[in-house]
Amino acid sequence: MTKEKVLITGGAGYLGSILTGQLLSKGYKVACLDNLIYRQNSLFNFASNSDFNFVYGDCRDKRLLEKLVSDKDIIIPLAALVGMPACKKNELDAKQINYDAIVELNKIRSNNQKLIFPTTNSGYGTKSGDVYCTEETPLEPISLYGTTKVNAEKHLLEDKKDAITLRLATVFGTSPRMRTDLLVNDFVLKALREGYLIIYEAHFKRNYLHIKDVARCFQHCIENFDSMKNQTYNVGLEDANISKKELALKIKEYLPKFEIVCKDIGEDPDKRNYIVSNKKILSSGFRTIYSLDDGIKELIKGYEILLKNDPYQNN
Repeated sequence: MTKEKVLITGGAGYLGSILTGQLLSKGYKVACLDNLIYRQNSLFNFASNSDFNFVYGDCRDKRLLEKLVSDKDIIIPLAALVGMPACKKNELDAKQINYDAIVELNKIRSNNQKLIFPTTNSGYGTKSGDVYCTEETPLEPISLYGTTKVNAEKHLLEDKKDAITLRLATVFGTSPRMRTDLLVNDFVLKALREGYLIIYEAHFKRNYLHIKDVARCFQHCIENFDSMKNQTYNVGLEDANISKKELALKIKEYLPKFEIVCKDIGEDPDKRNYIVSNKKILSSGFRTIYSLDDGIKELIKGYEILLKNDPYQNN
């Protein structure tokens, strides 16, 4: 049987490094496009795999995209400027990479090429944290990052070409291209490196998802594309709609000396506060297999390695 060909833009990133391994292990041919802005070697272990190919370049390079897309069966655009601080600092890049490049990529591909796009459930913004957000809940992004991702999703779903979009929960877990700014990853690192954490607006809630389950969900979408296409899906752990304080207390179960201080006065610049229903993706047959506890234990072991090499390791 002919192996399906996948193009992943941003393939050397935090998620791309995991997704590449997942798809190669399942028999796909994977090409990764990345500009290696962080000088990462996260795809190095795949160099010996004949089904893997790396292309150095920028996701905004139209000519390069036309060449790469032409023979692919599946397109997964992961390349993005991620997070509120990064997008606020580089507004033009955020718009070009997170929105314009997606529009261009969608224009280049044909409708018989499957496209699966990761957006973010941060588009739900500042809900109360009491009512579950579903895929029908109005989107109210509060950052440029959220706005660019929401607009890209809207473009894909309103276009006449088939696509699936995934509103991912806050991702956690280790990766060859590690990110320590994501909330779970950040809290565990602070617990290990500093031993304490000051939390503002500790009652604000978020949904969470292990990075390996994200990769598994992309594979699920590929395999069930025809029944899932032209829809968006929340993807997260059903039992991990929790507050920042609850997250910190969960980490403390594994690091008992971790001191948690909740401040009544002061604000968190990230105002997101929502809980999310993942029933729709569950109804498609997808199930997560990694828990928040799994991720915390994994991160503790992973950071023991990072902190021995560089006590100031950051994202």
